[in-house]
Amino acid sequence: MKTLALLLVLLLIWGAGLLAFGARVANSTPAIEPPASDGLVALTGASTLRIEAAVQLLEAGKGRRLLVSGVNRDVTRAELQAVAHDFGRAFNCCVDLGFKAENTLGNAQETAAWARKNHYASLIVVTADYHMPRALLELQAALGGVRLHPYPVATSTLNARKWWNSAASARRMVVEYTKYLAVLGREGLRRLSAPKGGAKPHAEGEA
Repeated sequence: MKTLALLLVLLLIWGAGLLAFGARVANSTPAIEPPASDGLVALTGASTLRIEAAVQLLEAGKGRRLLVSGVNRDVTRAELQAVAHDFGRAFNCCVDLGFKAENTLGNAQETAAWARKNHYASLIVVTADYHMPRALLELQAALGGVRLHPYPVATSTLNARKWWNSAASARRMVVEYTKYLAVLGREGLRRLSAPKGGAKPHAEGEA
């Protein structure tokens, strides 16, 4: 009985956390205008909306350069540029493409190398609304003291306010929440085992 009761408590805690996570995602868009930063990074996905939003921010002068991280190796620069055809000038001069990242951890590592190369101390992060919490955790871990400003983009195939009404949306939210918890746990263990007195990474205005 005690084991069953413990499992029920853990399930309730997990469920409450999932609801809070869903509310965080739902309330993150429309995104507030981010402050001007050294650079911008867009984490690629199935939708091109992230790239479009990032290039618009670049064109608006919100950063010096934009990294599009996790680009498929089969995609050409011309194909990506077609997505941002209204902002060709900004794309031609100030957009870097990253082809190495295959997941969010890879995005973070690719972004960290790019930020160090350019000596950037602040970045605007553009990714999907449901992906932003985990992306920030991974980026914080990889980038150290670089200041992060999230700019979440609403996902057209996900009703973030009523995600439980669709099996596909519910599956996406549950899987993303589980991945978020895994990264959160990993980073918690890493901090517990790390020497005291080190600088802690941070992000402003989390989505």
